[in-house]
Amino acid sequence: MRIVFDLSDNDIRYFRKSLAEVKRSNKGADEDKVIGAANDLIEEVMEADAPEFVRGQFTKLKRLVEMLEDERWALGQPERTHVVNALAYFLEPDDLIPDSIPGLGYLDDAIMVSLVLDGMKHEIEAYERFCMTDGDSKKRKQLQERMRTKKRSERERKRIVSGKRGPLGLW
Repeated sequence: MRIVFDLSDNDIRYFRKSLAEVKRSNKGADEDKVIGAANDLIEEVMEADAPEFVRGQFTKLKRLVEMLEDERWALGQPERTHVVNALAYFLEPDDLIPDSIPGLGYLDDAIMVSLVLDGMKHEIEAYERFCMTDGDSKKRKQLQERMRTKKRSERERKRIVSGKRGPLGLW
């Protein structure tokens, strides 16, 4: 069976608001604690009888954690903070759908993962290319600069198109 649904602008605003609240409540949270909690949740989802869509999203979320843990990548502090803030959402046990509900409990988390990954596509793309270069530090610098340039260009384009931000962005 296949179930498809669309998120409205109001739905996206709900997730933005949730992420903003989590950022405020976890401001200054220990990075290792956030990474540990994200890893724990990823492991919990993979061991649970979660739907394939949910498991797939959490497999992708693991890439963000790897990005933070990879010392060769040496992600700059602004970007590290951005990734940690995104992962902090997954520290919250009280989300839209309680995780304990079989089959549905992680659905809201998977939706947030989708939105977070979309908002961090340039960082993930640069990191994945870096992983294919065997950790060359010169290539790392080039990829990180290209990532920052793409991010700035996208933010500028969204400001021009919408007057503020694009309808689907979380940031």
